[in-house]
Amino acid sequence: MSPKPRIIASQKSVLSGRGTASNHPPRFQRLTTLWEDGIEGPSPVTECRAVQASSIISRNTSPDIPFEQSINPYQGCEHGCIYCYARPTHAYHDLSPGLDFETRLSYKQNAAEVLNNELAKPGYQCRGITLGANTDPYQPVEKQLSITRDILQVLWETRHPVSIITKGALVTRDIDILAPMAAEGLASVAVSITTLDDDLKRTLEPRATSDHARLRTIASLSEAGIPVTLLASPMIPGLNDAEMERIVAASAEAGASSAAYMLLRLPFEVRDLFYEWLHEHYP
Repeated sequence: MSPKPRIIASQKSVLSGRGTASNHPPRFQRLTTLWEDGIEGPSPVTECRAVQASSIISRNTSPDIPFEQSINPYQGCEHGCIYCYARPTHAYHDLSPGLDFETRLSYKQNAAEVLNNELAKPGYQCRGITLGANTDPYQPVEKQLSITRDILQVLWETRHPVSIITKGALVTRDIDILAPMAAEGLASVAVSITTLDDDLKRTLEPRATSDHARLRTIASLSEAGIPVTLLASPMIPGLNDAEMERIVAASAEAGASSAAYMLLRLPFEVRDLFYEWLHEHYP
């Protein structure tokens, strides 16, 4: 029998514009420092540092995942979605899956160059690449850094198929690349919409694009001839599951041609963070 989840009472309100008030130490770190401001781990000041990638295409053989290859331009995500299954990956960098995940980001500065080299290798076999399988490729820092756009440019130049998963309206910036790719059957976009309730969205996904803006994003992509899938995800019993039909209907009206949903899952550190969030917002 699995252990009963721990419900942790938060000692203060969740920080404005953040998904979590906690900065639990990463599980691989042996020492934890208590800073003078009372926050365990680094102070919550957003930073985004450049890293040099030695490889860029991630591969998996899981029968549960509908793609074999993916690229994640960023580590960590500003959107701050409390349920994000990518949070535990920050522990591998000795950073907290809590506030660190939302505020201490990395971007793969040489992503386009490394991708071009990997695609040019004699043994490379062309299979679809998914952008955004872990963290959002169109989170706010992409507006300045354009790492995702540089990757798309390489994929277009090499006529390589790509699918994108995002909840960021910034994807419409790249319609000039995605539309001609889609015309050749090389591109599609999945837009994630979790709720149409503005109050729930503010705490569940504090820095993500509004859901009304995401519906406009679906419309813009569809009008440009880019196939769009709605991801009604995650569905959380008692919070947003009753909205699923409305979300599907609104997305279909906006131009989505297919839809899928996923239930909430709480791996590793996400479980404690989510129960903490529930205690704070929906006790």
